[in-house]
Amino acid sequence: MKKSKTILDIQRLYSEGQKITMLTAYDYPMARLLDRSGIDIILVGDSLGTVVAGHDTTLPVTLDEMIYHTRSVARGTSNAVLVADLPFLSYQVDIPEARRSAGRLVKEGCAQAVKLEGGVHVQETIRAIVDMDVPVMGHVGLTPQSVHRMGGFRVQGRQEEQAEKILADARAVEEAGAFSIVLEGVPMDLARQITAELHIPTIGIGAGVHCDGQVLVTHDMIGLCDKFAPKFVKKYVDLDEILGRAFSAYIEDVRNGSFPDDDHSFK
Repeated sequence: MKKSKTILDIQRLYSEGQKITMLTAYDYPMARLLDRSGIDIILVGDSLGTVVAGHDTTLPVTLDEMIYHTRSVARGTSNAVLVADLPFLSYQVDIPEARRSAGRLVKEGCAQAVKLEGGVHVQETIRAIVDMDVPVMGHVGLTPQSVHRMGGFRVQGRQEEQAEKILADARAVEEAGAFSIVLEGVPMDLARQITAELHIPTIGIGAGVHCDGQVLVTHDMIGLCDKFAPKFVKKYVDLDEILGRAFSAYIEDVRNGSFPDDDHSFK
């Protein structure tokens, strides 16, 4: 399906000083709702591993699963820019495999861009993917695929040495040709410094207000994730409670014989 927005529109929003909005989707119905809302970017995140599949981390998600979900989201997206995550082990082994994985997300998943985690150590990988005309969104700071190295989902960059490393990673991502970068789980002052220095838009998640845009996992902000909710998540509605009441009402109606009634039956 042809999309009316492209990464050039994201770059235009950035140049005009407008904040960029991004949320996650993993299926057609959610994509349709987000697209209709006017969101700028829909991200098919490997976060589907935790919020959809119920895993504790994103690591079990496969490239084939990402392609399936991205293709489903693409069918419900006609306006927003569609970005898909490269999952763990789809780009870390070598550059040819990374290029092939990115190409499959575009060719089979209908993504317009891919996102991958890391900075200096994936600079050449980003450059190689960009060189095959696939736009890349970077991701530094708290990188969920590095959960074991970090010892859990911890804020990154509080110590000076660590902050300098994240700044170097962000510079490397920009130099490699990425069109934007996600800053996750970093102190707001560090995010402000990175945002001021780079010439590509920064998209924050747990990185404070100074980023050029913001992203949240949709299931977190609508109350559909039963796992730990990070401090940076703002819950805009509690669908867990609302849907729970609806399901209970359905069960009661079926058991007492009030559903289906004449209005919901054929004659």
